[in-house]
Amino acid sequence: MEMMKETIDAVVNSRYPEMSLEGRKILESVLVQRNLNKGEMLIHEGQTSRHMVFVAKGMLRQYYFKNGKEVTEHFSYEGCILMCIESLLKQEPTRLVAETLEQSIVYLLPYDTLLKLTENVKEINIFYRKVLEYSLITSQIKADSWRFETARERYNLLMKTYPEVIKRAPLSYIASYLLMTPETLSRVRAGSL
Repeated sequence: MEMMKETIDAVVNSRYPEMSLEGRKILESVLVQRNLNKGEMLIHEGQTSRHMVFVAKGMLRQYYFKNGKEVTEHFSYEGCILMCIESLLKQEPTRLVAETLEQSIVYLLPYDTLLKLTENVKEINIFYRKVLEYSLITSQIKADSWRFETARERYNLLMKTYPEVIKRAPLSYIASYLLMTPETLSRVRAGSL
């Protein structure tokens, strides 16, 4: 139970630190723990996403296939939220895959339960809105980075914003996330680009 409380605090504090102890306990009462082995799929392509996921331990990545290759969309680790937002909101099958890069413990927040809570608990409604706002802003920053920044600038932004990814994720996935080849990433890391 201590890990669940720590995870809720980390997730809530990153989006809505003002949430009361009561609001946090409501979240705690509806979360479902799931233990995952390294390399395990949490979400499969074609599956409809039914949960918002709080990461307690470990690292996961979301990716999709483009021209037969995996393209990393997102990394999540302790204190992060993982969700296939389009699938979750539309309740339609996703094109994304979510897999563990390490042995992981996650807490699943059922989407239908979350929606019911947003209708009855103001703090949960605010938390949900702030999660969506954060996701939208993060997507815009990432899209702008891909459009306007050099490979070195994209790498430096990732290093500054998400140092855990640099430390823990395989370089091929980092390169894919930054929309560059592993060779280009090696040159960027070596300072020759």
